[in-house]
Formats: sequence, C-alpha cells, structure tokens
Amino acid sequence: MGMSAEDERTVSPRDEEWPEVEKAEKLARGAALKWASGVFYRPEKLEGLGQYRSRETQRNSSIQSRLKSTIQSYLEGVSAGLEQLRSAAQEVQSVSQDLGAARWALLDSADRFRGLQQMRALMAEHVQLASVVQVLPQLFSVHEVSSHTLQLLSGQQLLEAHAELMMMEHLRDDILSQLHLRGLSSAQATVLSYFSGLQELNESLAKQLWDIVGSSLQLVREDPVLFVTAVRIIEREEKIDDTLLLEATFLPPGRPKGWRQKFYHVLQETITGAHFHAACMDTEGPGLARHLAALQKDIVSELRVVKDLMVQCVPAHYNILSVCTVTYHQALTSHLQDILREDLDKQALFLLLEWALRVYHSPEMMGHPDLLPEVDVSALGPLMSPELVDQTERKYVVKVKASVLEWMQRTLEVEFKEWFREEEPETDHQGFFQSALPVIVMQMLNENIRVASLITDSLQQKVYNMALEELEAFLGRLREALVQCGKEHQKDRTIPKYYVSYLLAMLNNNLALSSSVSFLHPDTARREVPMSLRAALDRMQKKACQLLLEELLLDLQPLCLQLPSRKWLSGSQLVSSMCEVIDKYAKDFSRVRKPVFMLLLTESELLVTSQYLRALMQKKMVCKSEEERGQLCDRLLQDATQLRELFCGLGLDQSQQSLEAVFALRELICLKDPALLSLEVLGFITKYPDVSDEHISTLLDLRGDVSKEVRHMVLEMMAQHPQVLPERYRPIFSTILVPAPELPFCLRKGKCA
Repeated sequence: MGMSAEDERTVSPRDEEWPEVEKAEKLARGAALKWASGVFYRPEKLEGLGQYRSRETQRNSSIQSRLKSTIQSYLEGVSAGLEQLRSAAQEVQSVSQDLGAARWALLDSADRFRGLQQMRALMAEHVQLASVVQVLPQLFSVHEVSSHTLQLLSGQQLLEAHAELMMMEHLRDDILSQLHLRGLSSAQATVLSYFSGLQELNESLAKQLWDIVGSSLQLVREDPVLFVTAVRIIEREEKIDDTLLLEATFLPPGRPKGWRQKFYHVLQETITGAHFHAACMDTEGPGLARHLAALQKDIVSELRVVKDLMVQCVPAHYNILSVCTVTYHQALTSHLQDILREDLDKQALFLLLEWALRVYHSPEMMGHPDLLPEVDVSALGPLMSPELVDQTERKYVVKVKASVLEWMQRTLEVEFKEWFREEEPETDHQGFFQSALPVIVMQMLNENIRVASLITDSLQQKVYNMALEELEAFLGRLREALVQCGKEHQKDRTIPKYYVSYLLAMLNNNLALSSSVSFLHPDTARREVPMSLRAALDRMQKKACQLLLEELLLDLQPLCLQLPSRKWLSGSQLVSSMCEVIDKYAKDFSRVRKPVFMLLLTESELLVTSQYLRALMQKKMVCKSEEERGQLCDRLLQDATQLRELFCGLGLDQSQQSLEAVFALRELICLKDPALLSLEVLGFITKYPDVSDEHISTLLDLRGDVSKEVRHMVLEMMAQHPQVLPERYRPIFSTILVPAPELPFCLRKGKCA
C-alpha cells in the first residue's frame, strides 16, 4: 500500500507546486494505515476484506461525483462572469466615445452662450424695475399712511393701526432684504431714513400696549376688549418674529421684538409695584399686621380675577395663572426678605413667621377653595427658606429674651420691695406663706412658649430653651437679692419686720417654681429639666435655708455662750430657753411646705447639736472632782434628752437626729476608769470619723482626771486608727473649731522663749 520511489518522483513537481496537497495526502495515508492495522490485526478479520474494499470503492465514487458536480458549477459561474466583464468593457468604451463627442460640441457652442448671458442680465434688470414700479404707489403713500396710523393709535383703534404698521414694515423689510441679497448695503441707510417714522409708531403702539397690560387686572373685570386686542397684536408680532428667525437669512432692524416676553415682564412689574414696597410701609406690629392682611386680601382677589377672567382672554400656552402665581410667590419672598432687614420688634417677627408659615398656605389665602386646584404653590418652594426661618426665629427669641428679662427684673424689684412691708406675706388656702412671684414668672414663660408653638416646633424649642436659661439667671438674681436683704437685716434685725416670714415665702416660691418648670414644655417627652437649672433651684433653696438658720443661730448664741458653767451644772434653765427659741422657729417653719420643713428641722437640729458641742469644747470649764464629773454627766443626759424629745415632738425621727453625739460624748465623760479611755475613744471615733485629735484632747481636758500617759496612749491609738468618712455621712465635729492652746513659758508680751 506504500508508494514506490518512481511514484514519489512522478508527483514531486506537483508537490513542489502544491505543498498542502502532499501534506494532506500523507496524513490521509497515515490515517488509513492506522485504521487498517486496527481492523485487520487478527487473521479472521481478513475474511471481510472484500466487503470493506467494496464499501470504500462506493464511497470514493460518491465523493468524486460530488466534487465533479461542484467544480462544474464553479466553472460555469466563472465563465458567465468573464462574459459579463467583456460586455461591460465594450459599453464603457462606447460611453467614453460619446462623452468626447459631447465635449467637442459644447466647446463649439461657447460663443453663443456669451450672448445669452447679456440677455439674462437685461432680464434681471427688467424684473427689478417691474418690482419697483409695482411698489411705487405704496412708497409714495408711506407718509400718508403713517399719519393715518398715528390717528388710529390716538383713537385706540389698535388692530387697524397695527395692520397698517405691519404693511409698512413689510414693505420696508422687503426692500431691505432685496438690497441685502444684492450686496447694496450702502443704500439701506436711505431706506431706513425714508421709513424713520415707523420707529415712532412702534414706540407709540408699544406704550399703549404696555399701559393696557399694566391695567389688565382691572380691564378684564370691566372691559376686556382692549386687553384681548393687545394680546392679539402681541401674538401677531410673535409670529412675525418666529418666521424671520426660522428663515435666518436677514433680520430687519428692531427684530425680534420679543413682545410676549415684554408682556410677562410688564405684568410682573405691575404686580410687584402695586403691592411690594417695604420703604413706604410701617414695620411696627400693628402697621405690619394691617399690611399683611391687605396683601392677603388683594392677592386672593387678584388671583381669582386671573383664574376666572384673564385666563379666557389669553392663549392657553401663556399659562397666565401659573405666571401670576409664581410672580406673587417670588415677589412675596423678596418682599419678606426686605422687611426682615429692618430692626423689627418681637410682634412683627412673630407676624411674619406666622404669615409665611401658616397663613400663606391656609384656606384663607393660597389654599382658598376658589383658587384650588389650579393654584398650587407647593411646587414653588417655601416662602421663607429654612435658613431664613431659623435666622428669623433666632431674632424673635432674642427680642422675647429681652422682654422676658425686663419683665423679670421688674417682678424682682417689686418682690424685693414687698419684703420690707409692714405686714406678713400672703398665704395660700393651707396657710403656707407665698407671693405672686412664681405665678407671674411661670405665666410669662408659659405664654411665650405657647405662642411659639403656634409657629413651628423648632421655634417652640428655642423659646423653651431660652425660658429655662432666663429662669436660671433669674434665680441667680433672686438669690443675690436675698443676700442683700440678709445684709440689711444684719445691720438692723428689725428690718425687714417679717424677715423670717418672707424667707419662708421664698422657699415656698422656690418649691412652686421647681414643680412648675417641668410642665413648661407641652411635649411630655421633652420635659427634661437641665442640671444647671436644678442646681440653681437648689442653690436658691440652700441660701434661704442658710439665712433662716443664721437667724436661729443669732437667737441661740447668747444662750450657748453660757455653756458650760457652774451655774449650768447646778440646774440652769438654759436648755429650756433654747427649746423655747427652737419651738418658736419651728412654728414659723411650719408655714413652709413639708419637704423644706423637714429639711429646716433637720438642719436646725444639726445646728443645735453643733452649737452645744462647740460650747462644751471652748475650754471654759474643767471638772475638779468626780462629783463634778457626775453632775456634768447628769446635765448632759438631761439636756440631750430634753432636746431630743423636743425634736421628736416636732416631727423629726430619732434616727435622723445628730444629738446622739451628745450621748456618746457623755459616755466619755462618765467613764470611771481613765485606763479604759482608749477603747471608749476608739468606739467614739469609729462612730464619728470627723473627730480630730484636738476634739478628743479637749474632751479629756474637760474630764480633769486624765494623766499625760493616758492622753498620749489615746492619741497614739487614734494615730494608729485613721478614719475615712463614709458616704452620706453628716459631719458634726469638722465644723467645730477648738481654741488653740496657750503657749507656755511666755517671758513678756509679744516674745516667747
């Protein structure tokens, strides 16, 4: 099945010419060999060799017949193409010959065409002259027509006047266009000079048109004919403008006129000029209110006229209602900005905010049933921008703040004068002292917050924050006034006469303010009272309580100065006198409401205890014997018991009293064996950790039987057991100062060894 060397040499020229054929043939032979070796690798398979040869022979015959058919069709197509190319070449040659002949014929006729060109020029000149002859009567009548047009304008026959004006403009523009096309620009000046009267007619007509447009709102109600005529003339001119702009070859002088845009401009200027001049307007509260009310009435009335009447007098594409609505909206926006540049009072600022944010969109104005649904300002944006609203609200808050400050100052001055009256303060139905101050202050703040809530939530919040700040500042000034009143009272305790009563009234007032401040904000979710305001209320209460306790102290001090003494040990009525003073003040304190009453009672009891202990530690007395120590212990027990029963009777529970310190101190005095003092003192300082070494040393001195060794042991024990004040511990001893010990070994006054 292989090829011989001779065969290879035979096909070599073809292979050199078609290398792809050789490669394809080799691949085919290789594939055939591979297939045959796979099929006939067994001897029994050779029996079917004849069948394989017959099948392959038939397939080769079929392939060869298809190839021959395909090649035959290709050859026929190539033959037809060659025939068509041969025919096309012959036709091209024939056309080339004909074109050459035509060229020579045209060259022979060139001289004849030169004669025809002269005839064409004469024909064009004849046409021009004929055109001039046709328009000569119109040209000669221009001045006469101009005079007639002027008469028509004087008689307000606008349509007829405009028709004649359009005729003359058309004549002028036609002549100018012809001159422009022929490049005769130098002659245009002569034509314009001849038609110079048209400019005056145009201006006269335009003046009447704009006067009519300026009075359009009145004309459409009384006699809309003139307004409709003006609109028709404007539309005629707009069509002429559009036509000339579309042609775009030559624009006559004064074109485009743009009268439709001028119509809008004049209408807008009329609306703006008629209503929006801040210079000639009263910007005070009442004057501004009248101005805004007039604007509201006029705008609604005029928009009704536009919607019901003017819309019918103009083409639909004018959108006249929308144009007027936008004009009013924009003019109002600018007008309000002009007004807000003035220094307005709080009433004027409130009116502007209310009018712009509430009235303008309400059914009384732009939401009027007669204007809906055609008039819709929701798409035009707000009348006042959010930034301008915020700025105006801040200005309003500043004005309100100044008013509130002035009012509060007057209220404080009146209140301060009332403290010096010759009569007690007024009382409520429960007998508690009070004044009108909290009612006046809270009503004023509440009213301002309520008024602000009618505008926006943001304004309400701003006024609310301002109210809290001013209330805090007012409490500071009220506290200063109390201090001033206290100084006046220290100079002369008879002035004011009812000093204590008015201090109690101030405490009740402070309670009233504290309970009312949380209800200032209408929104329950936003009623949080700032810590600074709570602190101001607390400072106010503390100052009033301090002044009351100072007054109590002034009455107690003369009695405390007599403690301790031998007379006191022998059964003096000092503590009974103290109880009378305390009871008197407690009755006064009962005119204040319970939370503060209990606070005053607690602080009074602490004051009495500290004063009693301070008196004991002034080193006025030292027990000389065990008998005196026994008398001292008895007296301490009687006094402490009497004071405790007094305060319990007044309503202060024993667990809340600090008099227990007197009982504990008594135990130190009553201890018979001084050697046990260390243990007793340890228990004492554990219970009262604010006790110092000086306090204990003074108490040991009071006993009169403590040796230096025992004293040293006690003080050393205290140094080994330093105490830390627990939370919520009420100091007792830290406020008691112990007199300094006298220096020993003094040689002479002023010098010590």
